[in-house]
Amino acid sequence: MKVGFIGLGLMGRGMANGLLKGGVDLLVNDISADAKAALVTAGATGATDLAELTRAVDVIFTSLPGPAEVEQVVFGPGGIIENLQSEQVMFDLTTSSREMACKIDAAFRSRGAWFLDAPVSGGPAGAASGDLAIWVGGERAVYDRHLDLLKKVGRMPRHVGPVGAGTVVKLAHNMSGYMIMASLAEVFSVATKAGVDPLELWEAMHLGMVGRASPMDMLVRQFLPGAYEPPAFALRLAHKDVALGTLMARELGVPMRIANMTFAEMTEALGRGWGNQDSRAFLKLQLERAGVQIAVEPERLARAVEDAKR
Repeated sequence: MKVGFIGLGLMGRGMANGLLKGGVDLLVNDISADAKAALVTAGATGATDLAELTRAVDVIFTSLPGPAEVEQVVFGPGGIIENLQSEQVMFDLTTSSREMACKIDAAFRSRGAWFLDAPVSGGPAGAASGDLAIWVGGERAVYDRHLDLLKKVGRMPRHVGPVGAGTVVKLAHNMSGYMIMASLAEVFSVATKAGVDPLELWEAMHLGMVGRASPMDMLVRQFLPGAYEPPAFALRLAHKDVALGTLMARELGVPMRIANMTFAEMTEALGRGWGNQDSRAFLKLQLERAGVQIAVEPERLARAVEDAKR
């Protein structure tokens, strides 16, 4: 199997090197001659342009800055689409857009080829070591046929659904991380303003529920199964705690946008009569606004929890 790799930046070079270390016959291309030369020195073959690379390989990997660059490489003059052959497969490792993934998929299918969006998580260090999660959207049979190849890119590939699903998971993952950081910045700012040493706060919070369980673990008992009764901790009591915290912030003159929004959500939930449900019951308001329901079957959830422990 001949493999092509387009995009040899901080992420791409590490993943391409992983393929080389795995014994893959690799053809590479990048707009930077130095980046391409470094991979050639490591054992890859350099392609003169996208057309040469596309015509010569069975599988194409792309790792690019974003949707605009992906569109240029795929649909631009002399790009992948112009030179695509039937049964070829492309994995886009870029953090791109769901819209772009669906657009490329339609173009590939019209030519009898396969596209899978496969963004990664782990950063440049993970790309260099192979310690990457790869979230793949696309045809499951195509994913299964190339699983061994994907494991040479990153040790944790996972099929997550149809085309576009990989991108959805990656964007959800990244948004959640930064949203959590923003909320922690709020609580650290108000605690520091109140005279608590930030390191003391960090160490102390590790002793509580927030410090001892990941946010993902906190979704298991109520949110994912959609079961808010009986409560582990009542919403009316949680509402009181957040009320006291936001009051303290106002007294100290500390803006708390996320905390105030959370308090408003909890207050609305109390108005719905949910005060004796679990403290997470206010999360139902967001699901209602989005027009979705979440109620994972207990058996599926139990299997997933066990798998996550491995």
